[in-house]
Amino acid sequence: MTPEQVALVERLRTLLASERVVRETSMFGVRSFMVNEKMVVSALKGGGLLIRVDAGRHDELLSRPGATQAEMGTGRTMGPGWIEVAADAINDDEQLTTWVGIAMEHNRALTGSNT
Repeated sequence: MTPEQVALVERLRTLLASERVVRETSMFGVRSFMVNEKMVVSALKGGGLLIRVDAGRHDELLSRPGATQAEMGTGRTMGPGWIEVAADAINDDEQLTTWVGIAMEHNRALTGSNT
């Protein structure tokens, strides 16, 4: 992992520590976090995030600073519900917490979990 990834993984571990069912795995060639067996967030090599969100909020969330449509390789979009967030848009813990919270809202809706 890159130094940026390592630092982000540590921050993500801290944020997700209170979740009952968390698993780290390699996915999409990076370190990903699963909660209740559903992918929530991945730490990208440059220190940015790949997050899974409610497809109904996709366009709204893309309007936020640093958010772009996620791609699986150049020019191959992952579709609604998959967003990349630039490293400079999650520099502080409040920014990262906000994005992880959005991903967790979607995770809870998918899994029916409250924790």
